[in-house]
Amino acid sequence: MRTVIQRVSNASVTIDGKIAGQIATGLLVLLGIEDADGDEDIIWLSNKIINLRIFNDEAGVMNRSVKEINGGILLVSQFTLHASTKKGARPSYIKASKSDKAIPVYQKMMERLEQDLGNKIETGIFGADMQVQLLNDGPVTIVIDTKNKE
Repeated sequence: MRTVIQRVSNASVTIDGKIAGQIATGLLVLLGIEDADGDEDIIWLSNKIINLRIFNDEAGVMNRSVKEINGGILLVSQFTLHASTKKGARPSYIKASKSDKAIPVYQKMMERLEQDLGNKIETGIFGADMQVQLLNDGPVTIVIDTKNKE
């Protein structure tokens, strides 16, 4: 799995003019899934996301997690995170999982994040044409790839 995590003051995803998910302070998580992703990746990544200490404490130091601040998570599927730009000008998405494999992994990731956070998370709709709005706080943006464990 490959993910882009943004610390936000607020974020929302709109589909066909209707808000599908929205959060106030928390994390916008863009998630790309490939065929090799499984339960081990889900467990590792959820733990990493929930415990990332990227929110300020009373001293203004990034020392608190989304769970500690009771923040929200907005999870949005994004197959383009697995784009390969090695050849030519048109990206290839061959590494991104097709819907039949990606949807169950996405749903498991959503469930695991809710379990680890202890609260419901917000989401977009897998495969939909989504408009994502966010106010990045910091800005703080972190890229994580479960295959590299970084």
